[in-house]
Amino acid sequence: MARSTTRRTVVAIDVSVSPAARRRQDHLTAEEPLEIRVRKKPLAVTMRTPGHDIDLAMGFLLSEGVISRAGDVTTAQLCAGTDTPNTYNVVDVVLDPSVPPPVTDPSRNFYTTSSCGVCGKASIDAVRVRSHFDVSADPMRVPARLLAGLPEKLRAAQRTFDRTGGLHAAGLFTAEGELVVLREDVGRHNAVDKVLGWALREGRLPLTGHVLLVSGRASFELTQKAWMAGLPMLAAVSAPSTLAAELAEEAGMTLVGFLREPRMNVYSGAHRVTS
Repeated sequence: MARSTTRRTVVAIDVSVSPAARRRQDHLTAEEPLEIRVRKKPLAVTMRTPGHDIDLAMGFLLSEGVISRAGDVTTAQLCAGTDTPNTYNVVDVVLDPSVPPPVTDPSRNFYTTSSCGVCGKASIDAVRVRSHFDVSADPMRVPARLLAGLPEKLRAAQRTFDRTGGLHAAGLFTAEGELVVLREDVGRHNAVDKVLGWALREGRLPLTGHVLLVSGRASFELTQKAWMAGLPMLAAVSAPSTLAAELAEEAGMTLVGFLREPRMNVYSGAHRVTS
């Protein structure tokens, strides 16, 4: 199994001291390709930080509308692939016979990068997958003061970030502010897929009464992933996009951006953020 970090010798330069340059060891976040196969057929490749790869694959299939519950998957296992030495950068998923195989569209590129899982899609309509869950009916309420403190909890739980400074994080919280699960990855959409895949395998869907907090911005894709998992609230420490706000409003989801204590902006579903 590949490591999530690696060490590399760097030349560190500090112009405020003399001598300014020195050689030292630095930790780097690992980034490797993961191929997701369904019934032995390649479906997608994503650049990710190794770890929790089964959850990543399950979360990806959930957010793409291929599966909706753990029972839709018969087996999911890491495979050696063709690399030498073996890197185990392949996840092979066998769907239940009752689940239709994923529809592959020549105009739709399933290759994703660590920065943007939607890049390469032919149009925004191709990713507007309807969720099985009605998040608009979720009665969850979260006090603004409690919400403002979640980024600090997320940051405190980011163990690998402390060594590398180069990872996104996604954290699932209860309405009472309890951190349920956290995942880190070089790609923010991968971190979210790892959280959602874990929740799916644990039989926790829909994620009624929970908040998904991401360390970066809130994109259309992350909003869609949250909707597909039945999450009533998505919060981000940075900015949302226009399409993220539009999709959240359409879904009846609460979308919070620029969540940095003591401030935040609520872009949709403000009724769930209480004083």
